Amino acid sequence: MAWSQDEERMLAQIERHLVDDDPRLVARLESFNDRARRNEARASGAAGSRRMPRRSTVIILVSWLLIATLITTLLIMVLRQEAVGLALAASL
Repeated sequence: MAWSQDEERMLAQIERHLVDDDPRLVARLESFNDRARRNEARASGAAGSRRMPRRSTVIILVSWLLIATLITTLLIMVLRQEAVGLALAASL
């Protein structure tokens, strides 16, 4: 939906007043707009290609694998210990 000339003129006037009154706000908004454009460009560029996982995702995945391995190892050790105990009890 296109804006009317009056609306565009009013917005330009508001923008000029903001630039004159609060240059820090303008700098922050420009910084925000730049970041938003970069994120959009990254998102549109990454849509067709595979993205690499973030470092935190890899760390979490490796941590879960280590925890699962430790739990499995402990369970195997407990089951073997019980099997040895049952074998000794059966032989007596």
